[in-house]
Amino acid sequence: MATEVQAAAAKPMWKRVFPGAAFALILGAFALWLARFEIFQNAGLSALPLAILLGLLVGNSGVISNVPALDPGLEFAKAKLLRLGIILFGFKLTFQDIARVGVPGIVIAVLMVISVVVVTLWLGRRVFKLDDETSLLVGTGSAICGAAAVLAAEPVLRAKAHTVSVAVATVVVFGTLAMFIYPLLGHAFGMNHYAYGLYAGSTIHEVAQVIVAGRTFSEEAANYAVIEKMIRVILLAPFLFVLSWWLRARMESATHTRTPLVIPWFAVLFMVVGAFNSLHLLDPKWVTGILQFDNWILAAAMGALGVRTHWRAVKQAGVKPLLLASAVFIWLIVGGYAINALVLSLLT
Repeated sequence: MATEVQAAAAKPMWKRVFPGAAFALILGAFALWLARFEIFQNAGLSALPLAILLGLLVGNSGVISNVPALDPGLEFAKAKLLRLGIILFGFKLTFQDIARVGVPGIVIAVLMVISVVVVTLWLGRRVFKLDDETSLLVGTGSAICGAAAVLAAEPVLRAKAHTVSVAVATVVVFGTLAMFIYPLLGHAFGMNHYAYGLYAGSTIHEVAQVIVAGRTFSEEAANYAVIEKMIRVILLAPFLFVLSWWLRARMESATHTRTPLVIPWFAVLFMVVGAFNSLHLLDPKWVTGILQFDNWILAAAMGALGVRTHWRAVKQAGVKPLLLASAVFIWLIVGGYAINALVLSLLT
């Protein structure tokens, strides 16, 4: 066995990484193919949650449990490919879009991100007695952009694979519920297209879920909702910087020693790419192609994460993360409506 390990270590880096990375990319491609089916689109299931579900099924089926040659590539996919995917995610952004929802949309997005993270961390500590890692992953997915935000926070938090999987699961469950509940709430509260768009875009988890909930109300509302959602996506980079700073301060307080600030450079490059995309220098066809490639590698990273997650570890997490996410979902609906109503009454 030792000889096999030594022989594997002696191989060039690309040869060690290729099998597992190729496997993850195949999982990602299959998830993208599944996401094209109407049944999944109607359920608001994008390629990312589908990829992690596929990874979980494959990883826990025993099919690849005795294939250690895949391990280096799977680690590469859930680390390096993940960071590249977050950087290229910046091509979803153009800063000009922000003007379409105006100052109220910006203020609402900032207040929602801050309030959701604070509420989640407080509930996780005081009510559900969860570790900060789990609480922050659940909060990040709920506050910013669902599974992609959970993936982006994972390297900053140095989170365990099963914790990330649990957080992504909460995004799928409650984001799916939101697609059916929000249009009913919008009509019950007598919202106009603009108000409903801001409400849905500032409080629903995934972009795909926002689109479904928006279009169920009206096409105009969906346009406002997607732009508001993109403002939350823009806040991903500042959030990761604050998170990194907070983790350093907490460690220094615990150890009474100076700790270097870990800068999430992929978040910096994410913003740089967003700024570049705002200049509209690339042909729209190129941007579309880049985003398709980005979706593929993010799905591959999700698939690799699922493969590396064991059911036993997920079961050990228990129902507390789900209960936390349900409480946060209530805050998104009730607290989110209150914040939206207050800001719109003051600024419009």
